[in-house]
Amino acid sequence: MSYNFKINPDITKAETLPASFYRDNTLFETIKEKIFLKSWQWIGDESLVSLKESTYPFILLDGYLTEPMLLTKDIDNTISCLTNVCTHRGNLVALKSGLSKKLTCTYHGRRFNLKGDFEHMPEFGQTQDFPKPCDNLHTFPLKKWGPFLFAGLNPSFDFQQVIDKMNDRIGFLPLNEFILDPSLNKNFTVHAHWALYCDNYLEGFHVPFVHKDLNAVLDYGSYKTEVYDFCNLQIGYTEDTKNVFNLPKNHIDYGKNVAAYYYWVFPNMMFNFYPWGLSINIVQPLSINKTKVSFISYVYDADKLNKGAGGALDKVEQEDEAIVENVQKGVRSSFYKAGRFSPTREQGVHHFHCLLAKFLNR
Repeated sequence: MSYNFKINPDITKAETLPASFYRDNTLFETIKEKIFLKSWQWIGDESLVSLKESTYPFILLDGYLTEPMLLTKDIDNTISCLTNVCTHRGNLVALKSGLSKKLTCTYHGRRFNLKGDFEHMPEFGQTQDFPKPCDNLHTFPLKKWGPFLFAGLNPSFDFQQVIDKMNDRIGFLPLNEFILDPSLNKNFTVHAHWALYCDNYLEGFHVPFVHKDLNAVLDYGSYKTEVYDFCNLQIGYTEDTKNVFNLPKNHIDYGKNVAAYYYWVFPNMMFNFYPWGLSINIVQPLSINKTKVSFISYVYDADKLNKGAGGALDKVEQEDEAIVENVQKGVRSSFYKAGRFSPTREQGVHHFHCLLAKFLNR
């Protein structure tokens, strides 16, 4: 089903997506096919398959896409991202992480190599025109950024252009030295539509009204948003000279006190760089009014934890959840239809709505 959402590309004339966007259950399901299956998703980092001949099965966006997938690393250190669904009868191939030279389905013994190529199937000697390419495990496009891995299901854009844009600002950081700290990882349940959570993230307009402590750290007057094709960047400047990035002389922001780089990647990924490291937020739809948000933390300089714009993240999250849940109640009103954008403060939200309309109208 195609839609006809119209978001004026001129933000000074544009209206937001209609309230019905956040209320339509059929549309919520359509978004799986038209947006999430056409984009890229965070998988994790290389430590998931750190050894040769290792496997890591997982479910992508469990509760929404619920796509069984599998990371493997073969004897040549090549990492592959495969479907974890056997091409015979649909059984899950790998049931747990571990070391294995081959992938063998436990249902009828169909065997694949670690690149997903079909190798053997019992009792198929008389089957004609077998095997065919469709008997191999489907291979998903995989992109690597530092140690981080991203998979595209049926992506309509090249993730490298997103990586290149992020590297323009944070390429000086040694991402391979960032250490995952599971003690800082958290999952939050937000009782609101997933896109409302993204709407809120994509503007600093609300900071003085919702985040009093964060507003005391950031210089709201110089807060900046830059929009690219499939991602955008919010830059938080500060008057504090201590809890800022040590930028190299050839950096575009050299001489400025940058407290945070907030990257959003279409449709549901956020990469928040602070002087202490990186907080990744993955927004996972569960239902039309329920969302799971996963915080994943990689520490680079532990001495700077809980300081500056990268401190008190739990408090900021609680404040965001409260306001987003209020908006969820508001968009259910029969008397709210759509809003307008602030041309100076809501460029990121406008960008998001333009992309949603573009993908859904196809």
